[in-house]
Amino acid sequence: MNIKKCTLSDISLLATFNKNLIEDEKSDNKMNLEELTNRMRNFLQTDYDAYFFECNESIVGYALVNKTTSPFYLRQFYIDRPFRRMHYGKQAFYSLLEYLSIETIDIEVLSWNKTGIQFWESLNFKERSRYYRFSK
Repeated sequence: MNIKKCTLSDISLLATFNKNLIEDEKSDNKMNLEELTNRMRNFLQTDYDAYFFECNESIVGYALVNKTTSPFYLRQFYIDRPFRRMHYGKQAFYSLLEYLSIETIDIEVLSWNKTGIQFWESLNFKERSRYYRFSK
């Protein structure tokens, strides 16, 4: 697994992957592709770095990491649909840790995203808090 740091020229693919991630985790985020593109641009121009995961010359996914926090914060992690159930997720995650030279990282997972929860728990993540939202 190779890690490639993304640049602003990668925004279009990153936004498309982010749209797929939002759909897959059944997020209530209603942003369209143009809005996601603008948001991704803002992320990369501020506190975040994005990384592509490459295997056999194919981009299999990406991660978006805030490196200004301690520990770093993994905001988005996505393996593209055709590459799932092939252990790329686990391989990508550990490759990312090695690339960033870190041993600790924080994430958030939507409470209804059972697949995501199972994935992160399989990597030995432990629940540290619960985040609640009130909406009238």
